[in-house]
Amino acid sequence: MSFRREAHVPRGGPDGGDGGKGGDVIIIADENVSSLTNLVGHKHWQGERGMNGKGSRSAGRDGPDIELRVPPGTLVKDEKTEEVLCDLDHHEARFLAAKGGRGGRGNKHFATATNRVPHEFERGELGTSRTVMLELKLIADVGLIGKPNAGKSTLLSRLSRATPEIADYPFTTKYPNLGVVRIGFDRQFVLADIPGLIEGAHAGVGLGHEFLRHVERTKVLVHLIEPIPADQTDPLTNYRAIREELRLYDESLTTRPELVAVTKCELSESEAVAEQLEAEIGHPVFRISAVTGKGLPDLVNRVFEVLKGL
Repeated sequence: MSFRREAHVPRGGPDGGDGGKGGDVIIIADENVSSLTNLVGHKHWQGERGMNGKGSRSAGRDGPDIELRVPPGTLVKDEKTEEVLCDLDHHEARFLAAKGGRGGRGNKHFATATNRVPHEFERGELGTSRTVMLELKLIADVGLIGKPNAGKSTLLSRLSRATPEIADYPFTTKYPNLGVVRIGFDRQFVLADIPGLIEGAHAGVGLGHEFLRHVERTKVLVHLIEPIPADQTDPLTNYRAIREELRLYDESLTTRPELVAVTKCELSESEAVAEQLEAEIGHPVFRISAVTGKGLPDLVNRVFEVLKGL
């Protein structure tokens, strides 16, 4: 509330300016962000309040918006109902998580022919408040699946510039890794190394749900089979176990295009395993080696053909 006071102007009248709008909280998908790590530990985000209006009809400054940058593929869910509020599935997709309050009106708006000295003014409104959960499901064209130590990370590092952690013990990969596989100058696809699945993953055993959620986004699955598993299990049994985990988690995953490859084909036992798998699934099995590079061009070209067909 303000009144104009100026020399030689006895009846200046009301000149109270409007208040500024409160800042919004906006969640934005950014392809330059790879994880939600930068948000961990920060529980509350609040847009700044708008500034008060002033005399001389000066409006208050709007509060700046708060922008949270997340990777494409992030789901925004309501905390209580777990309803999906927004799927930020592409770069620069935006979601207004909380809207800032509208600024109040100054007393100049309340001047009438009969009320020339209004003492009324309007207070600003409170902004909205919301509690949400952010869940990341990576977006990739192709997903590498298989038991721990099947050679997924090694293959990803060989086909792309990704540098996942590689070691000779299971569960080296704790988070999915993404890499871009380029074929010539004009063809490419995104490849995801999904951490090793174990029996019971569909029910959350180990980090089952943490891993399987990323498989949902992929268009093609490349199933890697180790010919001589370190735990002395049977390669065919391992193949069936992973397929069953996919089915129990989401039936639609079993109908997704799948290419099967026996890794470490430089080992003498790999050929026998590949033949057994071909008899089991009824279509050709690739023999590949991430160490020697054998079979990799054929696998990559076949993956691109399947993606092109989709």
